[in-house]
Amino acid sequence: MSKVEFTTVAGFAILLLFHMTQTEVCPPSCSCKSLGEMKGLQIDCSSRKLKEVPALPVNTKKLYLQNNSLTTVLPGALDSLLSLEEVKVFDNPWNCDCHILYLKFWLEDISESSLANVRCATPAPIWMKPLKQLTGNELGICKRFLPIKSLEFFWRDLILIVIGVITLILVAWVLKFSKKLVYQINISQYDFSGPLLQKHSFKNRKLQ
Repeated sequence: MSKVEFTTVAGFAILLLFHMTQTEVCPPSCSCKSLGEMKGLQIDCSSRKLKEVPALPVNTKKLYLQNNSLTTVLPGALDSLLSLEEVKVFDNPWNCDCHILYLKFWLEDISESSLANVRCATPAPIWMKPLKQLTGNELGICKRFLPIKSLEFFWRDLILIVIGVITLILVAWVLKFSKKLVYQINISQYDFSGPLLQKHSFKNRKLQ
C-alpha cells in the first residue's frame, strides 16, 4: 500500500471512528439511557435550565427537553434525529417570532401531539397561545426565516406544477392539431380522389 493510500484509509478510519463516537456521546447536561441493542438512546434533558438545545446523538429515540429555559431552536439543529420516536418540549418560554417556524414545522413532521402542548411565552399579544394555532398575521413576514428544506419543497412543488401545466397545454395543442390534420386529409380525399374516381368510372362505362 502506497503512502498516499495509507493516509487516505487512515483519514477515513478516523472520520468513521469519530462519527461512531458522536452517535453514542451523551450531552454533559443530560442523562442518557440505552434502550437496548440497535434501539437507540433515551436522552433526558428536562429541568436542566437549558437555554439552547445541546448537540444530540443521531441515534436518539426519545428526547425530553421540557421545563427548561429554551426560547427558540436554531434551524437544522434537530435534522439529524432521523430515528426519533418521542419528543417533549413543553414548559419552555418559547419566543414565537419568525425564528420559531423551524421548531413548528419540525414538530408537525415528528410529533403533532407534542406540538399541541407547546405554548408561546412571548411576545405579549400571543402569550400562552398554542404554537400550533399561530397564523401568518401573528408571525409577520417570515420568508427569510423558513427552513431551507421547506423552501426546497416549495420550489420543487412549484416546478412540478409548472411542468404539469405546460404538459397539459402541449397535449391539448397536439390533439387540436391532429384533429385539424385529419379534417384536412378527409377534405383533400373528397375534393380530389372523389372526382377522379367518378371520372374514371364514367370513361369505363362509355368504352363499354
